[in-house]
This record gives sequence, C-alpha cells and structure tokens, in this order.
Amino acid sequence: MDGVEVKNSQPSGKAGINTTNEPLLSIILVSFNVKNFLEQALRSIQKATGQLSCEVIVVDNASQDGSVELVRSKFPEVQLIANDTNRGFARANNQAFRIARGKFIALVNPDVLVQEDTFQTLLDFLRSHPEAGMVGCKILNPDGTLQLACRRSIPTPWVAFTKLIGLSYLFPKSKIFGRYNLTYLDADAITEVEAVSGSFMIVRRKVVEDVGYLDDAFFLYGEDLDWCYRIRKKGWKIYYVPTTKIIHYKGASSQKGGFDSLLLFYQAMLLFVRKHFRGRYLFFTQWFLVAGIAIRGFFSLLRRLLQRWAYPLVDLAALNVSLLIALMLRFGTLKYFNDYLVVDILYSSIWLMCLYFFDLYEHQPFSVSRAATAVTMGWMINSCLTFFVNQIAFSRIVVFIAGIMALSLIPGWRLGLRLLAQSGKFRFLNLIRSSLFRRRTLIVGSPHKVAGLVRRLRERVDAGYEVVGVVLSPEVEALADYPTIPVYKPQQNLSWLIQNERIKEVIFSADEFNYERILELVADCKGLNVDFKMAAGDLEVIIGKSAIDYVDDIPLVDIDYRLSHAPYRLLKRGFDLVIASLVTVFSFPLVAYLWFIRGYHLKQWAIISEKGIPIDLRVLSKSTTQSVHHWYEKIPLFWAVISGKLTLVGGEMIPAEKSGQCRTLHLKPGITGLVHLHGSDKLLDSEKDKYELYYMKNYSPFFDLEILLKTIVKG
Repeated sequence: MDGVEVKNSQPSGKAGINTTNEPLLSIILVSFNVKNFLEQALRSIQKATGQLSCEVIVVDNASQDGSVELVRSKFPEVQLIANDTNRGFARANNQAFRIARGKFIALVNPDVLVQEDTFQTLLDFLRSHPEAGMVGCKILNPDGTLQLACRRSIPTPWVAFTKLIGLSYLFPKSKIFGRYNLTYLDADAITEVEAVSGSFMIVRRKVVEDVGYLDDAFFLYGEDLDWCYRIRKKGWKIYYVPTTKIIHYKGASSQKGGFDSLLLFYQAMLLFVRKHFRGRYLFFTQWFLVAGIAIRGFFSLLRRLLQRWAYPLVDLAALNVSLLIALMLRFGTLKYFNDYLVVDILYSSIWLMCLYFFDLYEHQPFSVSRAATAVTMGWMINSCLTFFVNQIAFSRIVVFIAGIMALSLIPGWRLGLRLLAQSGKFRFLNLIRSSLFRRRTLIVGSPHKVAGLVRRLRERVDAGYEVVGVVLSPEVEALADYPTIPVYKPQQNLSWLIQNERIKEVIFSADEFNYERILELVADCKGLNVDFKMAAGDLEVIIGKSAIDYVDDIPLVDIDYRLSHAPYRLLKRGFDLVIASLVTVFSFPLVAYLWFIRGYHLKQWAIISEKGIPIDLRVLSKSTTQSVHHWYEKIPLFWAVISGKLTLVGGEMIPAEKSGQCRTLHLKPGITGLVHLHGSDKLLDSEKDKYELYYMKNYSPFFDLEILLKTIVKG
C-alpha cells in the first residue's frame, strides 16, 4: 500500500480478508475532513459494540483537519489507515477490506450516530436469515424524517426516468412511479429490497469473497448501488430492517471536499448505466436515459447558479420595476423605456455595486438597514451623474422616483422575508431564520456539562442560541448557576414540551440519554421543524445538519474596541443627534395630544451613568407611581439623547436606587441595546459585560440601525 500508513494491520487471507482470530464484526469508516463528525460516530459505535467481538478500521483520505491525530490520541484501539491522497470512497473501503477479519463487515459513514442496539439487531437478523447477504436499517435525517435513500431500487431506465423527471416526487405512493426510493412501502416494515444506503450497511464476509470488492471506478457515489446489484446477481438477498435506526448527517464529507459533488453524482449514474445496461436494453432506451441524466444534471447545476446569484437578480428586478414605475408616473407610458436602456444599465450597475460593497451578497444578505443605506448611496451617486454627465441626464424626476421606489422595494423584500422567516410557518425559510434570529434551544444532559454548555452559549454573543430550558436527571431541581432557566425531567413528554415551548434546537450534551432514547425522540418529533444536535465531549463544538458550530469562549482581553477611538465616538454622536431630532420633531403632535388631551405629565426618573453618577431623566406618565408600560411614554428619553445624557443604542439603564448593587457599566445607558434585546432580567452580570464589550468592538452605524429595527420588530 504505497503512500499510506497502516496501524495494527493484520496479514491478509482468502480474498484479501484475514481468517485468523477473527472477530464477529469489522466496522469500516472512511473519513475525509470530518473530524468532529468522526469523533461522535466512533463514540456511538463504542457504546453500540460494548458486548460484541469487533474491530474498527478508519481509513482517512488525507484529511487536513486533524482527523488522523484525533484517532491516534482518543481512539488508540482503532486500526488506522492514513492515506496521503484522497483515494475516494470505494478504493478506501477496499483498503480496509484487505485487513478486515470479521465474519460480518459493516460500512459506516463517519457522519452517523448509531443506536445502542443497531449492530446486535442487524447481526441477529443475518444469523436467522441465511439467505440474506446484506442488511440496512432505518436512517433518519437530523430533523427526524426518513432518509429515503435507506431503501432503494436499482435504477433501471424506467426507474431512473421517473426519478429524473420528478414523477417519483409527485406520486410517492404509486408502485409505478415511486419505485426509486420505494416510497409506497411501509417505512416500519421489514422488506426485501434491491439496494440499501452505502452510509450504513452490514454484509457477510462470504458475500465479499463471492462478489468481490467495491468498484474503484466509482469515486464517491454509485459504488453502493453497483455493489448491491452485483450481490443480488449472485443470488444473495438484501433486506431493509427498520427495527433499529441511525441518524445520518448527510453530505458532510462531500461538503468538505474541494470537488463538485453534484457532478460526481451524475457521472456515477452514467457509469452505472453504461456498466450494467449497455447490452440489456435497446440503444434508444439507453440513449434516452443518458440524455435524461445529462438534462437533470444541467438543470441541477443551473439551479445552483441561480441560488448563488438569486439576491443580485432579485435586486436587479426591483431596480427595473422601479424604473418602469418611474417612467409610468412621469410620462404615463413605457414607450421611452428603450431610450432609458443605457441609463438603466449604468444606474443599475452602480446600485448593485453599492449593495455588493455593503456586504449584502455574502455575509449580510437580509440586512434591511444596510440595504437602505446602500440604495441611498447609489441614489446619491446616480443623482450626481444626472447633473455632471449630460449624455445620461434624461430626466431627474425619473431618477428621483426610481430611487424612492428602489428604497422601498430593495429593503422591503428583505424585511418581508425576515418577517416570514420569523413566523416559523415556512420550512424552506429555516436557514434564513436560523441566521437572523436566536433559536429557542433546549439542552439535555448531566448538570455539570449542561451548565458548561449554557455558559458558553450565553457568553458567546454571536452564537444565535436562546436557552429556554434544560433537561436534567430527576433528582436535580435547578441549575445552580442559572436558577431562572426552567428545568425539565427526562420522563416528561419531551415531544410535547418541544412543541409547547416552540423549541427550534435540541442539543444533547452528555450521556444522560442513551442513543436509543435520542433517536426515539428525533423520530417522535418529525414534522415539528426542530433541529437536533450533539455537543462534543469537550463542549467546544456542536454537531448538526452537516455543520459545526464552534462555541468555545471568546477572548475579551487586548481587543481594539472601535468605540475607544474618537472618530467612531463622533460618528455615533452624530447618528444619535440625527435620529433623536427626527423622532422629537415628528412625535411632537403625539406628545401634545398626550399632554393636553390625555392628561399625561413628565415623571422624574433617575438612572446610573457609565461613570456611576445618577442622571435625571423624564418620561410621560399619568401618575407619579405608574410604571412606564408603552413605547410612547419613553419619547422624552429622546430629548435626553439630544442633550447627551443617553444614547440610542447603549448599555443597560439601571435605576439609581439600585446603585449599591450595580455592576460597572462599559457603555453610556441607551434606550435600547443588546442587553435590552436579550432580556436584562434573564442575564448574569458577566453575560451583560460580554454583550457590551461585543458591541464596543463591532460598533458601526449599521449595527445601530439593525438593533433599532430589531427593537421595533420585537415590540
């Protein structure tokens, strides 16, 4: 084996498989840049094979993320083959076949979680069914839904055709159209099938000796279908056994790879068709199938391109709609549109460049404030062009109206999408929702590990998690450091709890729940729009949906805070004056109504400044004892912003009577801020400090605008 390192390898026997001192089961995992998934998979395998005689072999395809070092340090009992190049899935498995010694061999993807009884259940089935050469089990997606690829038919021309043109999707219960993933069958019934998923399959060693290894011609996809096809041709049967289940975080390795997984998938389909159906069907049928695969591949690639360029295309459409509306309002007709074509191209290009430079096409695609600012800047540039470049100075009124419309449409569609995502009613907007809003999170585990994970999640300002409850062992009544977080018991109906509390993330952090219980809960919650994740043993990473969230502590020393520099402080002061002055002017009729008609008066309120000195403020109130309940009662606070006592976005406003127990403030008190948004009464002082320091480090006027908008949306 040139170019590889083999640890604890054994001499090979018949068909390349060792026959001396053979264990009952050999488990093979092929890894490529999925270190954290691999660790979780190996831990679940350890628990599932406690009483079994087995060996585990990991073949690493030249990972660059420390996977090899992980196996060496944390799993010394695992046999490791470290390749110096990425040899693909089939060739890597074949390397492991040559040293595997088990009577049965399991191929397991590194991005799976195995239930405690999975191996034992499937081995018992193979022993009681001597005609069975291979078995697979029920495979769940991370959200609890069935992963359709866990039971399949061989893609004959007709089966592949129904899949390619979407008939299998439109008619899943039809025996004619639903054969590709056998969607017309009961998902909980043991069934003989033509193929199971290569992400988890157990095969007899006799089958490997009889049929041979995986075909090296398949690099990443298709090798499992090809192997299943050859196994059935030799007379062996393949069974789908749903009495046990696993979770598969599909696509982890392919997403980490530098190759186009979609292209590899369709290449594998073409290879399969040419290998097995070339002389079996008429030339026209083969040609039709090949053409269908090519067309499907083209449209899949086109869809990817459209997804990448979707936001610029929507903005370009909004700009052109704005121009059309402007022309209609100015001239009452669209007959001059061709005359404005050059203007349209130039002005649209400038607007799109402004949107790009404000990071709306990479990291902040749904920022309403950035979109409004970018459109305003583009509008100013285009307006200047109408004055200084006579060749395009067609009509300043058209430019003005088009700018007004663009300022409405471009931030408007982003705001509308944010509101739809926030409602949680549309599953396809989940990714947008998770990137914009804090996810209501339930953590399950032992008190020590849960407390550590809660601390990291709450102190990590940009993690996006809102911990609304924890599930602890029955004897624990409260989480010591976080007494305000509700504690639930494992015996409670967690699926009901998840639905009732509108939980969007469930994180398992320790061994309080075994994997069988975890998978049962995942299956019970399918359709509830919940993501299930696993925290690694060191609590530094959270694994879910082929993605890794790093939640280690943020160092908060020796950081260059923007608000420590005079230009940023001057910029913030100018922003405060402009917004507070506008609010004061436009709210004057409302203040007059409250004062003269409703009988409100100014009530004194004293808070502590960032220097620890009491500040006198005024709010509108009907009595001296009544608390401030409504937003309009806080309008006089904008007067304090103009005078410099407050800021629009800042630190917590602590009443003067609590000065004795007041923490040191890093920011001038603000009408709103990160602490306000996340509930000052729910945060520890250390967490409030983290929010204020995070704000000081990342300050910008756009950040202030976003916080103000979130405050308005939140109510």
